[in-house]
Amino acid sequence: MAASDVSASGNVHRGAWLRDFHYERGRILVKSTGVWMKNDLQLWADIGRWLTYYAFVRLRGFWARLTKPAGPRIWFTPYRPRPWYVIWAATVWGGMRLARSPDDADAAFYFEDQTIAAPPPPRHTRAFNFAVGDVSKTRVAQVMEEAFGYPLALDPATHVGEGVEKGEGNGLHDGRLVQCPTAPVAGKAYQRLIRTEGDDGWACDLRTSCVGGRPVLVYVKKKPAAARFSIQNTSVVVQAPEDVFSPAEMAQLERFCAAMKLDWGALDVLRERATGQLYIVDVNKTDTGPAVVLNWRDRARATKLLAAALSAMVLVRDIAPPL
Repeated sequence: MAASDVSASGNVHRGAWLRDFHYERGRILVKSTGVWMKNDLQLWADIGRWLTYYAFVRLRGFWARLTKPAGPRIWFTPYRPRPWYVIWAATVWGGMRLARSPDDADAAFYFEDQTIAAPPPPRHTRAFNFAVGDVSKTRVAQVMEEAFGYPLALDPATHVGEGVEKGEGNGLHDGRLVQCPTAPVAGKAYQRLIRTEGDDGWACDLRTSCVGGRPVLVYVKKKPAAARFSIQNTSVVVQAPEDVFSPAEMAQLERFCAAMKLDWGALDVLRERATGQLYIVDVNKTDTGPAVVLNWRDRARATKLLAAALSAMVLVRDIAPPL
């Protein structure tokens, strides 16, 4: 990003969204993460659905500004979230505002898309995610083992059987099955293959949004097991965490968030069908969404709940209203 795009306070100025992307040879690069997307009809259909959601959130935020007292001001650094990030939708929906400096804010929020980064000093007494610097697959597996008491990572040189090879980077969606033992590849992480599919052949992911270190909602995503690593989902529904996880599992997830020092973010959680055990395979500190295949009712419910939880975290209130 050019230096002219960043203000002295550390925030990105308002500007054309196209600056965040680069087109080359039929693919689109997301500059902040280094992820390439295929430029096809599916992508543009998803963009069309997202633009409709964006307009809806803008209108809801405008109505909140007209009918409710002014919400808290949040200073994001080093970058302001663009509209495709969940925290942007929650901020606008809840009538909250983006502050231009920490002195003008009710809270500060560290917002950086890089997998491994060095958060600066918060410069505010109420600061969130400033201790989250490393969300690589290796780090996530280490913290999960500490919080849950059983491992996700494996040594590909000694493990016998199937394993999963993934890039360490955030949002790559480049997982693939490998037969072990095999020589490790630099820059890759290796994990157990967590089979979530039942007799129907559908793999199930439990994308769990957490605010204030607590699960507040779960996106239950389904896709064919053969496409388990794909970014595309066949169906997505929203459920309350208490309807998906037991009290003991909720405590595990909270221990994990505390160990990661994650105030806001989404966990990619898998439930192994054979054992019933949970595994956290990824942490998204700058999560995007909600999923484009989510129906409008669930999308509105999720955004409303996340907005309320974000406001509560900033203003030190109870974080988890009922879904």
